[in-house]
Amino acid sequence: VNKHKPWIETSYHGIITENNDTVILDPPLVALDKDAPVPFAGEICAFKIHGQEMPFEAVVLNKTSGEGRLRAKSPIDCELQKEYTFIIQAYDCGSGPSGTNWKKSHKAVVHIQVKDVNEFSPTFKESVYKATVTEGKIYDSILQVEAMDEDCSPQYSQICNYEIVTTDVPFAIDRNGNIRNTEKLNYDKQHQYEIMVTAFDCGQKHAKEDVLVRVNVKPVCKPGWQDWNKRIEYKPGSGSIPLFPSIHLETCDGPVSSIHATIELQTNYIGKGCDRETYSEKSLQKLCGASSGAIDLLPSPSATTNWTTGLLMDNNDIIFKFDGKQGAKIPDGIVPKNLTDQFTITLWMKHGPSPGLRAEKETILCNSDKTEMNRHHYALYVHNCRLVFLLRKDFDQADTFRPAEFHWKLDQICDKEWHYYVVNVEFPVVTLYMDGTTYEPYLVTNDWPIHPSHIAMQLTVGACWQGGEVTKPRFAQYFHGSLASLTIRPGKIESQKVISCLQACKEGLDINSLESLGQGIKYHFNPSQSVLVMEGDDIENINQALRKVSYINSRQFPTAGVRRLKVSSKVQCFGEDICISIPDIDAYVMVFQANEPKITISGMDHFARPAAQFESERGVTLLPDIRIVSTVTKMEHPVDLKENDGDSKPVVLEEMLHNLDFCDILVSGTELDPEQECLELDHVELQGKHLDATNSTAGYSIYGVDTMHNYEQVLRQIRYRNWYTSATFDRKFRVKCSELNGRYTSNEFNLEVNILHSSNSNFMDHVNHMIVQPQFLQSVHHPEGSISAVHNSVVPSVATIVIVICVSVLIFIIALGVYRIRTAHQHSSTDNEGSKENEMDWDDSALTITVNPMEKYEKPHQAEEESEEEEDIEDEEDDTTSAESDESEEDEEEEEEEEVIVQKGDKQKATRQEQL
Repeated sequence: VNKHKPWIETSYHGIITENNDTVILDPPLVALDKDAPVPFAGEICAFKIHGQEMPFEAVVLNKTSGEGRLRAKSPIDCELQKEYTFIIQAYDCGSGPSGTNWKKSHKAVVHIQVKDVNEFSPTFKESVYKATVTEGKIYDSILQVEAMDEDCSPQYSQICNYEIVTTDVPFAIDRNGNIRNTEKLNYDKQHQYEIMVTAFDCGQKHAKEDVLVRVNVKPVCKPGWQDWNKRIEYKPGSGSIPLFPSIHLETCDGPVSSIHATIELQTNYIGKGCDRETYSEKSLQKLCGASSGAIDLLPSPSATTNWTTGLLMDNNDIIFKFDGKQGAKIPDGIVPKNLTDQFTITLWMKHGPSPGLRAEKETILCNSDKTEMNRHHYALYVHNCRLVFLLRKDFDQADTFRPAEFHWKLDQICDKEWHYYVVNVEFPVVTLYMDGTTYEPYLVTNDWPIHPSHIAMQLTVGACWQGGEVTKPRFAQYFHGSLASLTIRPGKIESQKVISCLQACKEGLDINSLESLGQGIKYHFNPSQSVLVMEGDDIENINQALRKVSYINSRQFPTAGVRRLKVSSKVQCFGEDICISIPDIDAYVMVFQANEPKITISGMDHFARPAAQFESERGVTLLPDIRIVSTVTKMEHPVDLKENDGDSKPVVLEEMLHNLDFCDILVSGTELDPEQECLELDHVELQGKHLDATNSTAGYSIYGVDTMHNYEQVLRQIRYRNWYTSATFDRKFRVKCSELNGRYTSNEFNLEVNILHSSNSNFMDHVNHMIVQPQFLQSVHHPEGSISAVHNSVVPSVATIVIVICVSVLIFIIALGVYRIRTAHQHSSTDNEGSKENEMDWDDSALTITVNPMEKYEKPHQAEEESEEEEDIEDEEDDTTSAESDESEEDEEEEEEEEVIVQKGDKQKATRQEQL
C-alpha cells in the first residue's frame, strides 16, 4: 500500500556551462520515499518540471535510490538568458505496475545560473576615429576610443586593455581608450598621423579588426604667403606665364591696415645681367635704329680684326675679361683721328672694387702718344669706383681753359654686375647714360689745350700706351674686369630711345590684364622690369594682384637655366606697435632649352656662262634661286607603346621661322683681284630692311637682324663681274649664314661658276644649255653621279685639250676628205659619163666642209648619260638621241670612221646647220 509521498529538498541551486547540457545541482537531485523497500510504492518513477517552456528536463537515474539528473533539452546561450528559476516535483511508482495511486512530493524551487564562455571578440563602436590637434602642444587626451564585447559575463564582456599597434608614433593609449601625444607635433614635419588601435577583453581576447585613428596636425597660425610653388617651369615661346596663380596671404586675423610687396626677378648671372639678344653690337645698333658709323673696338677675333686675338674671351657672348695684365692696340685707320665735337662711346662693363690699398687708374679706352711723350688725348677709365672721361683739345681747336675731365661717382661701377654705359659727347657737355638712366658729372675739371705736335697717336683698350717717360714704350694702367660691345661713333650722338633699346632686357616681370587689377592697388616697375612693387589696403585685392604677376621671355632662343624669384612683404597694422612679419618667398623660374634649329642653304651650285656676260655692266647673278630654310627636330610620343620600341621614336622635322644676323659670301681659293673682278649689290636692295653690307676682296658680308626671306631677297641680287676674263676660267664661292652671332650656323653652301671663253663657247652651247634647263636641274639633286659628266664637260682644262685635238683632226679630215672626194669624182665621171646626178655636182668655189668636233667627246658622254640617267632625264634623252640617230644614219652611209658633212650652196649650208 502506497502510504507515503516522496520527499525532496525544498530548493536547489544549479550551474550550467554555456553550450553544454549538463546541470550541476547543489544539493544533488535525490528523492526519498518512506514506503521503501516496498516495490512500486517505495520507488521513484519521475521528476516533473513546472514552468513555461523551460529548456530543461529531469530524468530518474535509479528508481530504488531515487537519484535523478537535470539536463538541458537544447543548447543554452548565456547572451539570451543568464539564469533560470522553476519548480520540480518527484513522483513515486504508485501501488502497482500500472502506476495507480501514485503520490507526488512537495514542490522544490530550482535556481540555475548559466556559466559564460568567452566566445565574442571586442568590437569598436566607430569604424574610424578622427581628431585634430594644434602643433607644439602636449595633450592629456586627444580623443577616446571605445570597444564593446557581446559576451554576457563581466569577465568576458568588459574591455580590460587598449593597445596601439602602429610602431614609432608619438602617441600612447591608456586602459580606458584615451589617446595622448608623447611629444610636441610639428606641422612641417608631418601633417597627419594614421595609427591602428586594438582592444582586449578581460579574457585577453583581442579585437578581430583594429581600428584606424587619424590625427590631423594643424599648424600654429603663422602669417605668410600660402599655396605657391617653389619651381615654375617656362618653355620657350610660352609668352607670359603667371608665377603664383593660387597665392594668398594668411594674416592670422591680425588687424592689417596695408600691405607692401616687392617681387624681384634675379637674373644678374644670366648673360650681361639678364637675357638679352646675343647679336653683335653692329647688328643690334642697326636693329635699334642707331645711326650708322659705329666702330667696334672689341670685335670677335678674325683675319681682319686680329687685335683682340690675345685677349681672354667668353665666346658665347663675346665678353672680354681683363686680368690686369692685358691690353689691345687698335690699328691705325680703324678710328679717325678727329672724332669731332660730337661722338658716342658705348660699352658693357662688369667691374668690382679695385685690388690693393692704393687704387690705380684702370683704363677702358685710351688715345695717347705712340712715342716720345706721354700725353693722353682722350681716355675713359675707372678710378676709386669713379668713372672718368678725359678729353684734351688741341691748341688749334681751342686756346682757352676748357673742360677736360668729367667724373661720375656711382655705386654700380664697383658692384660686380653688368651695366650698360653710354658716354654722349657734345663738347663742352658730356652726358653719361647708365642702364638707360641719365647721370650728369658731379665734377668737371678744366685744363689747357695740348700743344700741337706731329707725334702719332696710339688707341688702346684695357690699358693705356705709355710712349714717353720710360726707357721702352709699354702698357700701363691696366683694367681689371670684363668688357663687351665697346664701340665709338664719331660725328654723332645717340638718342635716349636707341640707348634704351640697346640695353633692353628680353625677359622680365609682367602683369596680366592691368585693367582688372583691384581698386586701390598701386604698382611700380623698375626700368628693366626685374623689380615690381605693389601696395594696397585690402588683403583680397593684393592676393588677386599677385596672382596676375607673370614672367615673360620674348627671345625665340632664350638662355636656358634658373632665374631666382624673391617676394618680400611689409605689413602695417591699425595703431599697433607690434605687427605681424611676413617671411620672404624664395622660388625660381626654370627656363628650358629651346629646340636647336638646323639652317639649310640650297640652290643651284654650279653653272657656266659666256665670258661676255661676266664682262657686261651688270655681271652675272650668283645666287638666283637660293633658299634658306630652318627646321627643328621634334620627337613624337607614340600612341601605342607596344608597337613602338623606345629605341625607335618617330622623329618629326618641323619648319620654323626665325631671324638671321649675317650671311657671308666668301671666295674660295685666291681672293678677288680688285683690278679685274668684284662682287656687287645695289644698295637700294637694302632699303626698308634692317640690313647692311660690307664688301672686300675676301667676299661680301650682309649683316643685320632680319628675316630669312629678306636675306634670300638680298642674296639673290648679288652679282659677280669680271672685266678681264681671259685669265680666269672659274670661280668658287661658299655661302654661310648665322643666327645669334654664330650660336646657330647653316651648312656651307658651295658654288662653282665657269667662264666660257669665245674659242670654246660654240661647242659648249649645247652642254651649257642642258645645265641651265630647269627640268634638268630638278633631277640634279637625286642622281649626284649623273651630273658629274656635265660638270666635267665645262672644266676649262678638259675643254682646251678637246679644242686642240679637234683642230688637229679637222685639218687631217679636210686633207683626206678633199683627196677622196676628187678620187671618187674622177672615177664616177669615167664609168658613168652619161648619168650625172644633181647631188654629185660639186662647185669647188662654194665648197664648205664642217666636222663635228664633239663626236668623239659626246659619244662616250652620251653613253654614260644613258646608263646613269635612264630614268631621271628620259625626256631630254629622247630628244637628243633621236636627233643624233637620224644624223648618224646619214653620216654612216657616207663614211663610218669620221663624220664628214659636205654642203653646197648657202641653202644647203643652212639646212645642215639646222640639222646639226
